[in-house]
Amino acid sequence: MVRDILVWPHPLLKKPATPVVKVDDSVRALVADMFETMYAAEGVGLAAPQVGVLQRVIVLDTTPRQPESLPLAMINPELLTLEGETTYTEGCLSIPGEAEDVVRAASVTVRFLDTEGQSQTLACEGLLAIAVQHEVDHLDGIVYVDHISTLKREFIRRRMKKLQAQREQPRANL
Repeated sequence: MVRDILVWPHPLLKKPATPVVKVDDSVRALVADMFETMYAAEGVGLAAPQVGVLQRVIVLDTTPRQPESLPLAMINPELLTLEGETTYTEGCLSIPGEAEDVVRAASVTVRFLDTEGQSQTLACEGLLAIAVQHEVDHLDGIVYVDHISTLKREFIRRRMKKLQAQREQPRANL
């Protein structure tokens, strides 16, 4: 099921997500919905808070730009190592139509539970490393615009509030 994606500065996007206690069918259903939502929005990553669920769950699929990678669901991801530095022009499904340069680690190692509840560790580079850091930020109540200048952030905030008002307008006329 495709879920609605919250638009920043929605207050839920600023709240830290809680760890998943048990990987069960409800978590697997959330993961399936998140993949469907991410693909429908043509994204490469999505965090549960972006669909209004404050649980530490992310999905990623960088295969269009990294054919060697696989779609991934990460439950309770934890960044173990961050190495190097790179700048990448990031966008976000919760901040549609916007993109800004963000400095991130060039490579990361992440530990997480898979959809069977098994612990996994994965070394990530390139777009996958960027996407993991971006989505883990969402779990901590951080959006990529928190990494840019206050001035740029405020311009984007105004555009997102205008977008939200435009989206709500047709509903008000029903």
